[in-house]
Amino acid sequence: MRIPALLIATTMTLGVTAPAHAGGREARFDQPHDDWSHSVLRTGTPRHVGLDPAPLDAALAQIERYTVPDATGHPLFAGAVTLFAHDGVVVTHEPTGWAVRYGDAAGTELPEDQRVPMAPDTIFDLASISKLFTSVVVMRQHELGRFGLDDPVARHLPEFGVNGKESITVRQLLTHTSGLVAWLPLWSQYPDVPSRLKAVMDTTPSSPPGTKYLYSDLNLITLGVLVQKWSGKTLDQLVREDITQPLGLVDTGYNPPAAKLDRIAATEYQAGRGIIRGTVHDENAWSLGGVAGHAGVFSTARELAVLGQAILNGGAYAGARILREDTVELMLTDFNQAFPGNSHGLGFELDQRWYMGALTSPRAAGHTGYTGTTLVLDPLSRSIAILLTNRVHPSRNWGSINPARRVAADGLAKALAVRPRHGTAWTPETAGGTLTTRELPQRAERQRLSFWAFVDLDPGDRVVVEATGDGSTWREVRVLAGYGERRWTKVEVDTESATKFRWRYVRGTGYGGRGVYVDAVRVTDERGVALDAEREPAGTHPEGWRAADR
Repeated sequence: MRIPALLIATTMTLGVTAPAHAGGREARFDQPHDDWSHSVLRTGTPRHVGLDPAPLDAALAQIERYTVPDATGHPLFAGAVTLFAHDGVVVTHEPTGWAVRYGDAAGTELPEDQRVPMAPDTIFDLASISKLFTSVVVMRQHELGRFGLDDPVARHLPEFGVNGKESITVRQLLTHTSGLVAWLPLWSQYPDVPSRLKAVMDTTPSSPPGTKYLYSDLNLITLGVLVQKWSGKTLDQLVREDITQPLGLVDTGYNPPAAKLDRIAATEYQAGRGIIRGTVHDENAWSLGGVAGHAGVFSTARELAVLGQAILNGGAYAGARILREDTVELMLTDFNQAFPGNSHGLGFELDQRWYMGALTSPRAAGHTGYTGTTLVLDPLSRSIAILLTNRVHPSRNWGSINPARRVAADGLAKALAVRPRHGTAWTPETAGGTLTTRELPQRAERQRLSFWAFVDLDPGDRVVVEATGDGSTWREVRVLAGYGERRWTKVEVDTESATKFRWRYVRGTGYGGRGVYVDAVRVTDERGVALDAEREPAGTHPEGWRAADR
């Protein structure tokens, strides 16, 4: 797997040996993996895999608070199941709140004895996370030689090649660059399944293929039709044969049986359908019989984690292989570099800070679902963050749960250690905070400032390294910015003599990353060492920064 360059001037990068940790190797955010995992999920504690439990506990506490009514008069969501896994160990699998809480669209709460509490094995409507299942099935067909990624869709599905869609490729469907509109009201405007599918085939693109990113359910509906054409099998049959059976998933699939109804989380109240429970929430998928390329899959947190681990393993799990390693690599490769902010592999979304939080990197992969579901895979730390909620129960208009998505991902990211490169590292806690050296002797015209930096900042955040000769006027000598490399890097700056240096944290408008850490500050001149902060702990003065030991 390719790791991108850090956006910071550097002189060298060295690996750091992780200290021994009781129960196993310490979980390190600052030591990214560049190969596949080979794990089968097992249950353990955070400490067993070297995670700090405090950030995980804080995240779970906040997610629980989201199930309590706030100033709006209702909670952010009725209930949730959160699962964190690291290095093949499920360290948190916690339910909170209610799988069924309301009886109508107005949010009338059921008597408590009629409610259904969330449980670890609650089954959720995954909504658009279903797109990943479709994408895996598509790529399995690719492995079988049924198509080329840059084949025009119309070559395999002639009825699609009308109204300006003749050149749209399979790759463009998978990366949402086909130009197809986001959505059509298939369920309300067309009388039956054949007419609904024909409407998708007949639609006219809103932009020329390959010129724009536009997330579209129609892309995946089309792919669902394509896999049936290639294989002669239905989409649900392919998902069962290619994914759920090999991975041993028994609660994952379309149209769950009535016997499992008591374990299924309710979703929205819809006119004519009542409180939806056990059938797909998405109206278009429902109108297509519950099986569609864009929505319809139900699953549990644990079984979704198995699929996630299979991806982190390069397509294999517990002796079963659902995809080749090179295929998974393609699925996690950004093909949308022409559309900044919309990084996308073949099916997987990549590098999306708005829900991946501090786990974000150019390698981070995942997807969300409209019903309130989230999957984040972090290949660099071999970690999985899953937050499954029923946020549309009873109404889709009760607000965005994106803050909760970031809380979950941030909790896992912060549980991973960033160990000091040497004895003591410093990290900012507040915007505008500074780490300043003591006054330095003025005995030469030039100085060399050196330090080690770990930088994983949200785009827009930065740490400005500044120097002063008079204590009041500061000049910029270096800017620390960037994210995704996750390695300690030595920084060296040759500059005119200064009486002090400082590191000033500038907060942008983004969501925040894992942070920046500064260690082993050293100033030298032609006469030798003017400051060695590791030997002189009082040689730096923090304001809004704190000492960090992980």
